[in-house]
Amino acid sequence: MTPISAFVQPRLAATLFLALLAALPAQERRRGGEDARAPGLRPDVTIFSPLDLPTPSRLRSASGAPGPDYWQQKVDYRIDVSLDPASRTIAGQEHVTYHNNSPETLTFVWVHLEQNILKKDSIGTLTGGGEAVGGPSEPSDGVTVRALTSDGKALAHSIYDTMMRVDLPQPLTPGGKFEFDCAWSFQVPTQVFRRFGTWDVKKGTVWEIAQWFPAIAVYDDVHGWNTLPYSGTGEFYNNFGNFELNITAPRNHIVVASGELQNAAEVFTKEQHDRLQLAKQSRDTVVIQSAEEVGQPGKRPAGDGPLTWRFQANNVRTVAFASSEAFVLDACSREGVLVQSAYPEESLPVWGKSTQMLATAIEGYNRRWFRYPYPVATNVGGVEGGMEYPMIIFCSGENSRNERGLYGVTTHEIGHNWFPMVVNTDERRHAWMDEGFNTFINRYSSADWFKKGGEAKPSSFASMMKMPGVPIVTAADRLNGLQLGLLQYQKTGVGLTILREYVLGEERFDYAFREYIRRWAFKSPQPADFFRTMENAAGMDLAWFWRGWFLEDALLDQAIDDVKQPGEKSPGRITFRNKDRMVMPMTYRITFEDDSTELVRLPVEAWFQSDVIKRTTPRGKKLKEVRIDPDAMLPDAARDNNVWTNEG
Repeated sequence: MTPISAFVQPRLAATLFLALLAALPAQERRRGGEDARAPGLRPDVTIFSPLDLPTPSRLRSASGAPGPDYWQQKVDYRIDVSLDPASRTIAGQEHVTYHNNSPETLTFVWVHLEQNILKKDSIGTLTGGGEAVGGPSEPSDGVTVRALTSDGKALAHSIYDTMMRVDLPQPLTPGGKFEFDCAWSFQVPTQVFRRFGTWDVKKGTVWEIAQWFPAIAVYDDVHGWNTLPYSGTGEFYNNFGNFELNITAPRNHIVVASGELQNAAEVFTKEQHDRLQLAKQSRDTVVIQSAEEVGQPGKRPAGDGPLTWRFQANNVRTVAFASSEAFVLDACSREGVLVQSAYPEESLPVWGKSTQMLATAIEGYNRRWFRYPYPVATNVGGVEGGMEYPMIIFCSGENSRNERGLYGVTTHEIGHNWFPMVVNTDERRHAWMDEGFNTFINRYSSADWFKKGGEAKPSSFASMMKMPGVPIVTAADRLNGLQLGLLQYQKTGVGLTILREYVLGEERFDYAFREYIRRWAFKSPQPADFFRTMENAAGMDLAWFWRGWFLEDALLDQAIDDVKQPGEKSPGRITFRNKDRMVMPMTYRITFEDDSTELVRLPVEAWFQSDVIKRTTPRGKKLKEVRIDPDAMLPDAARDNNVWTNEG
């Protein structure tokens, strides 16, 4: 989804949250005495209490790994779809093969019809005050299901908002499969809706088509059928499967999609095809169709009528595509991946760097975390500000001069191919596990392109903490845009940065985080699986961290309570206090009168017994300054009490 910068104006956010915080009684947030718990928790639950996680089983183990009996469903699709620009119609015919890998017999399946969000009586439209939550768009009839059959016989079905229940002609037993065919269509609105739409440019129209075909909902071991409606904010949770995708578009269009193109020689001219083959061997960008060649005679295959582009995408959650007669297309190869960009000439000059940006981001994620598992990666410059699908991402084509902005959205959207396209998160319920994890890995990617850091320190994000009553784990559909950006993106990303750089250390964190990705690649983890994996692989009890940072709305306020100077024969004394519920290891630096310094690091366990810590200083050595968190690694809610200076 769109990077955090599109959601949040930091100055406005800080003002709003400071006002919210001021209205909250301080004693309700304390960790000590009678208030040693968050509001609503049992009296015996402290910040250090073990988490109340689901009981481990042979499906999901106590170590956080998939158990020996872990299962997930698989769905394969063959989709034939046509784009008719004149009528703005997407019409498709799909053959679906549903593999029941569960231990249960199924008598029905649920199918997502996400374009029904555009109906004027949809949940998304009604909760959006007359507009679908994803953005302004005129109402439509949504998806028209033209036929639904199995073995040539009509299937009984019922449609409720964005969900369709299909009644099976006979029970589907464990290990069995069910095949059916669905013919459907919908109209692309003229007003842009989040995640798909059109952009009219000088030489044509850029069509971005996503979340567009009837897709079987996930049936899993946690919720059974996942039937949360599509209301625009929460994204999606899909099954893995193989896709054969055949897209018929006007002959003068170039089409890009999830998957590897199977018939390049049929849909490109010989010259373009030769350039494409060269790009597959080149680290440098090769232009396949230039801005000057767009729309010129002889630059598309000869003949009449539309062309069909054939793609194959294996082991993916979904597919998306883009099509335009105005596309400039360029590509290169990087670590065995065809990396390409499709955009109109309006997106130049910066989009001329898009392919190298995309390749650089992929190389960085490969090196740090997990190798990109697909043969193709495509960046599309269009109307959508930022959205991700397997092997294809949509980034704002209007970002034509801002190099930092284009790299930021590009590395964010391709980062989603790790979270959630490989590690298959339930984004409707746990958006922080893809948006926040992705925001975290993005922090280290900017230096790959710009050759320097520049990321703000975590301490500069203190405003994101001041949102009483709203923890990170809140479902995305229950948050407004400001809350979504600050919690699911920013606070999660900063939290993982602190866990890596301040709590665990880089080597220890990286080992555990890579283990989490490895264990859950092409599977569907729950929050407990992440918490347990990180603790087991890092070798640390982190209940206090998960509770304070993710599960509650806790604040951090480490303070210097009192300082007594040493005498010639008596030591000095510093009294520290943890004034709010969240705990962290504490680092403090003492500067003595002779300008020598001492840096002390206290483990989080120092707060086990009390909110007060007392430490002595050497005799006869006067103190000039005491400073908590001297490297500004923590988003402390009140940094003014982090410093004591000798004013005498």
